Amino acid sequence: MTRAASSSSLSKKERSVWGYIFGGCLGGGGGRGGARSRRKVRPGPRPATRNNDAGGGALAAAAATALGQRLSFTDVMSTASEQELSVSLVGSNLYVFTVGELKAATQGFLDGNFLGEGGFGPVYKGNVADKAKPGLKAQPIAVKLWDPEGAQGHKEWLSEVIFLGQLRHPNLVKLIGYCCEDEHRLLVYEYMAKGSLENHLFKKFPPTLSWSTRLNIAVGAAKGLVFLHDAEKPVIYRDFKTSNILLDPEYKAKLSDFGLAKDGPEGDDTHVSTRVMGTHGYAAPEYILTGHLTAKSDVYSFGVVLLEILSGRRAVDKSRPSREQNLVEHMRSWLKDPSKLNRIMDPALEGQYSASAAQKVAMVAYRCLSGNPKNRPNMCQVVVDLEPLLDVTDDVPIEPVKNVAPAKEDRTSKESRRNGGDRDGGNQRQRQAARSPRKTVRRRGPGQSEEFWVWHMAGDVKT
Repeated sequence: MTRAASSSSLSKKERSVWGYIFGGCLGGGGGRGGARSRRKVRPGPRPATRNNDAGGGALAAAAATALGQRLSFTDVMSTASEQELSVSLVGSNLYVFTVGELKAATQGFLDGNFLGEGGFGPVYKGNVADKAKPGLKAQPIAVKLWDPEGAQGHKEWLSEVIFLGQLRHPNLVKLIGYCCEDEHRLLVYEYMAKGSLENHLFKKFPPTLSWSTRLNIAVGAAKGLVFLHDAEKPVIYRDFKTSNILLDPEYKAKLSDFGLAKDGPEGDDTHVSTRVMGTHGYAAPEYILTGHLTAKSDVYSFGVVLLEILSGRRAVDKSRPSREQNLVEHMRSWLKDPSKLNRIMDPALEGQYSASAAQKVAMVAYRCLSGNPKNRPNMCQVVVDLEPLLDVTDDVPIEPVKNVAPAKEDRTSKESRRNGGDRDGGNQRQRQAARSPRKTVRRRGPGQSEEFWVWHMAGDVKT
């Protein structure tokens, strides 16, 4: 079935259900462009709109029941006018919060509850009391606020609600609810106590992640991508990276931040044509060059993260010598050479890993990072290849790797990690020739930054 056919398959009754929900979120998000003139403030008390009542979640659940399947972003776009969509939302089994309720839950968005900041806006830890919402148990939460001056806007907020509101899997972060009140756009998630994989790999949170923990995280994240790619309506994640892999108290991996997620191709379509967006260092080369997005684009990004897990080094690190700044360019050829395994592996592991398992992981990463997407495995095959390695424990740990790089470089690297480093750097020369990216620096807390890129070509208006 083509994308157009899928959209037109919605019945008049189904469209009216979603149209009713669209009308429930008043105030208008304004999107990325119109919001920039707004003053950046922490939300204060606002009178509740008619969306912010106990019936909001019931409406969403009723709509999902009426449809009987997940709606794609395209389906939603076909149900209302552009103006209506700017104030619309959709979800399943989600709780509707007011700004006042979330302000109370986070103690007024107290600085001490600040967890970090991404392209959408700052994130705060909070707590919901027992019976604060019918059926919602007392629990810690993470509240993400929309920053009108940030890199993302209402469309990304809506995308997050559409995808995470309908998708449930052990390796996806659970979206508990949302707030759409006046100009405010907030998202409420389960709290992930161990933070992001990025922080553990590069910020030296004690203790150093063990080999078995790293491998478990890789397998869990891979299973999350399998679920998305193999869904009845496939989803392409498009922003797979270490900062979007969150960890629960047992270090179980869960994918977060679906603001850039896209519906995958269906029927005879082979790809989705879209504006190129993402974090530099993780995007697949063919996606950057052509704007053609497929599930194999996520596979490439997974390969980048797998190499980061192996090496303990960032995808892009400007503090290193120029030829070593791009991790994939520097190390990909080593991945297939067992004799160079020691040069790849993170010295922080101190040799405490199975050499045979590590080499097999390296080969999985090598295939995922192929320049030709047809040569990359699908994520189901990646799980098949990686999961048995969790049980490989009979190898004798090899000797710790010492003085792999010059002492001066080691000091530079350590200083970079201590200060949060520069997460992402310049583009590859080949990619620079193809597109001219616009850079937006995301603030992610003290000493942290992330370069978020949007590539443009003449006449490129897709999103």
